[in-house]
Amino acid sequence: MTDIIIGIDLGTTNSEVALYENGKVTVIEGEGGKIMPSFAGIDENGALLVGVAARNQYVVYPERTVKSIKRRMGEDVRIALGEQSYSPQEISAILLKQLKAAAEKYVGAPVNKAVITVPAYFSDAQRLATREAGEIAGLEVVKMINEPTAAALVYESGHQGSRKVLVYDLGGGTFDVSVVAIEDDVIEVISSHGNNHLGGDDFDLKLVEHLCDYLRLEHGVEALPPQAMARIERAAETAKKILSDHPFAMVEEEYLLEKDGMPLHLKVEIARHNYEEMIESYIDDTMEAVHQALSDAGLAASDMDEVLLVGGSTRTPLVRERLEMDFGMTPRGEVDPDLCVASGAALQAALINGSRIQSVLVDVTPYTFGTSALGELDGEFTPYLFVPLIKKNTPVPVSKSEVFYTAVHDQEAVDILVCQGEDPDARNNIEIGSFLVRGLSRVPAGNEIIACFSLDTDGILHVSAREKATGLEKSITIENAMARFEENELAKARNKVRRLFGEAGDTAADDAGPEAGKAEPDAVVQARLLIEKAEKLLDAAEEDDRLEMIELIEAMQDGLAAGDIAELVEPMDELSEIIFYLES
Repeated sequence: MTDIIIGIDLGTTNSEVALYENGKVTVIEGEGGKIMPSFAGIDENGALLVGVAARNQYVVYPERTVKSIKRRMGEDVRIALGEQSYSPQEISAILLKQLKAAAEKYVGAPVNKAVITVPAYFSDAQRLATREAGEIAGLEVVKMINEPTAAALVYESGHQGSRKVLVYDLGGGTFDVSVVAIEDDVIEVISSHGNNHLGGDDFDLKLVEHLCDYLRLEHGVEALPPQAMARIERAAETAKKILSDHPFAMVEEEYLLEKDGMPLHLKVEIARHNYEEMIESYIDDTMEAVHQALSDAGLAASDMDEVLLVGGSTRTPLVRERLEMDFGMTPRGEVDPDLCVASGAALQAALINGSRIQSVLVDVTPYTFGTSALGELDGEFTPYLFVPLIKKNTPVPVSKSEVFYTAVHDQEAVDILVCQGEDPDARNNIEIGSFLVRGLSRVPAGNEIIACFSLDTDGILHVSAREKATGLEKSITIENAMARFEENELAKARNKVRRLFGEAGDTAADDAGPEAGKAEPDAVVQARLLIEKAEKLLDAAEEDDRLEMIELIEAMQDGLAAGDIAELVEPMDELSEIIFYLES
């Protein structure tokens, strides 16, 4: 009987333990779930707290709690915890011992061996400290492997042939990028670069600074006590996670501190584009490291077969956008970035034990789902710009939202088109649904409309659109979105099968072209509504305004007649301003 060897990802923000069994990897659940926060603390009675309990205590008693200890590994320092002080190895050993206990509870037997992952950019001192932490926790560290190697094992297990892969690993406290060569079963790290003090924690700090600036400017708060600062840090981390999937995040803390004898509450909204401006320099640093690693390997971006995403901070949309821009391919992120490295460690443990590992399977969407909007495509303005919300190979279930803006003043309705496909021109993708949101507020152009796409494991897509200012919302549910024919294609396919059985088909379905049944573009609908409204106001307008309105109406009618959407944009905008002025 072989020994049990577990795989451990000892992370800055979170840690996980996994085991390969029955031909698959199981990430073992502890008291707080599969992901254990890398926090350790001592409560008021001197009892040890680890994981979720310690993270919860940090909000109230940060002085009795330690987090992000991975950043101190390899340093000759002492960390205060309660009335005692500990080395970074000892704090890490507390986390490892908790993971060991979870594994022993799961398998019902003692566990004494582990494979532990480390950043590829870790120094010898940091690696030695990690091994010592394992020994202190009662674990024989049979092997330490680089995190990018672990990730490559998960993605590439079962694949044959030669390929070159770039692993972009952005965790809570460390960043490294590795160029990996894979030749059948051999995985070799050719080059690595990174920063052991750059990660999601730094993104949090940017949000913390933003919130502290807000409190200073709006409420005159110059300094925060430790407990209030801990709440701000927790709120910033939550906002960061929300902004990975949604365009806005509301930060609310009911009680921070007392000011002038009154409780001070915090409520402030953060937009994703503002957050991305805060962290852009950090992303720039990671991309510089990416190109340095490529240079060290003597390779170019075009030489890479794949880009793999590892670490929870890779959920940041800006990260994926920059990588896609530089490499001309969609980065792979179908394996949960928080669990990917632990799974790879478990696969390495299985290999050491002589197991023959199989490919790791995950549920992902094989298509991209999105909507259309006004924008620039191939140098021309069009209402058919495809905007992806849920991208191909995204793990399901998933929910993503994005903000859009009305194009004209007093726009009373928006048409939400739901498309499936990869083409930047929405007309070349498959339309799988649409709905109209009526009754929008009569406000200037730029009214914020939030579209939300949610896809479950059964392939059911739920799409909603909400006017942010009022909460007005409409939605549609599309069954079997992951395996759906366009309606006229479905009818044609049905006819083909009927004819195979000698049955009569529907000739109308055969005659229907790809444009059959499609509604007019949203811009055309809005233009017609705008002309109708303007014509009703002509008699009440001053002479100069009336003449200008007639000229703009004629220009729009010419654009409609010619089918030139781009020609509608400027006169629509000018006409909207005049109407807004007349009605105000």
